[in-house]
Amino acid sequence: MYRFEEDSIGKREIPVDAYYGVQSLRAKENFPITGRKLNPEFIRAMAYVKKACAITNCKVGLMSEEVKDAICTACDEILEGKLHNEFIVDPIQGGAGTSMNMNANEVIANRATEILGGKKGSYKLVHPNDHVNFGQSTNDVIPSSGKIATIELISQLQKELKSLKKALDMKSEEFSQVIKMGRTQMQDAVPITLGQEFHAYSSAVERAILRLEGAKRNVSELNMGGTAIGTGINADAKYFRKIVPEIAHLTGYPFVQCEDMIDGTQNIDCFLAVSGTIKSCAMALSKIANDLRLLSSGPRTGFCEIVLPAKQNGSSIMPGKVNPVIPEVLNQACFKVAGNDVTIAMAVEAGQLELNAFEPVIFDCLFESLSMLKNAVKTFKDNCIKGIVANEDVCLDHLHSSVGIATALCPHIGYKKAAYIAKKSLKERIPVKELVLSEGLMTEAELKHVLDADSMTKPGIAKK
Repeated sequence: MYRFEEDSIGKREIPVDAYYGVQSLRAKENFPITGRKLNPEFIRAMAYVKKACAITNCKVGLMSEEVKDAICTACDEILEGKLHNEFIVDPIQGGAGTSMNMNANEVIANRATEILGGKKGSYKLVHPNDHVNFGQSTNDVIPSSGKIATIELISQLQKELKSLKKALDMKSEEFSQVIKMGRTQMQDAVPITLGQEFHAYSSAVERAILRLEGAKRNVSELNMGGTAIGTGINADAKYFRKIVPEIAHLTGYPFVQCEDMIDGTQNIDCFLAVSGTIKSCAMALSKIANDLRLLSSGPRTGFCEIVLPAKQNGSSIMPGKVNPVIPEVLNQACFKVAGNDVTIAMAVEAGQLELNAFEPVIFDCLFESLSMLKNAVKTFKDNCIKGIVANEDVCLDHLHSSVGIATALCPHIGYKKAAYIAKKSLKERIPVKELVLSEGLMTEAELKHVLDADSMTKPGIAKK
């Protein structure tokens, strides 16, 4: 069964039970781009904005308590996760997000109408534009909703990163006594503990968490009240002053109104700043994944200094092969984040005059990066980091067979003699320790003290 709705283009049949309306339907038909739905956090963010607007309009005497309450009830249901299937527009769309905004306006208006005893599609009791969108424009609703969703998604990513950091710290402690050879430019360098390596990974993750906290501040200013281009046309002066504090109260985030509302509507480089921070985080994570793939390579012809949890068969042809699939999937998520950052940069630059029409693709990429990275971090922690085992025997064997320990000899026999020992060790395949003793450069007691593996992983010069 259908009902008829009409807009400036003409009449259309709408499923009688649908909460969306004619403008949402046209957008669904016009923009079959990704086949995906709007991000749930973005839907919730729009509900926060619409609820705040209804409350504020009522407070300044421009909306009845009855209509305000109905709108707020509908918004609360959306915040609880209901009615999300009624948001039918594709996340990538023309019109600077008008379709998203109208989808929200129609769903909320129809549900509010129903709450007041009316029929969906009549819009006599609650109208999508005249009530739900009162004092607003797509051009302040959509960027403000995007900022609310961005902060929520950043918080979710930070939660997973903190959990990852904790797991890395535990491994750092577990591996604190595992001595191994460090490497620079893929060549043997000097000794290090496996625990020190994992602590460095933890530090990189901690830095990413702090950067993301700073990124939240980039999107803490809202242009709500600015309506179409930031001038505030059709927005009551009292509403203009009260709307952002109301959003801050409802969301619990410290939002403030843009100091320059024209700038806040024209320019959305703040989202590029956030994307850059996410990319920085992703690149740090990808580097960690690279290291783990190298350290676990083998198991006979690679480094094999750690063993990653076996998660699935690694080959359809090679029996017994197990691949580092979890670090690999983290790598791929990070690559996608980098690609999304390029798209966001192009869309931010493409804005013209008083508005950037490309917010839909910006939000689609930004939300995907945040959600995807959160999921990748979680599986990386749960299915990889927590189950890593140190191959201590291999680590020690690599350490003792490496010429890298010759570096510790420099303060005692000089760089030139140490280099001679290193070259001869490589050429003749004789351990450094044996050569130093055979050359009479140091006594066994002195050498044992200087080449103590633990002391070589800390600052200081071993005394003879």
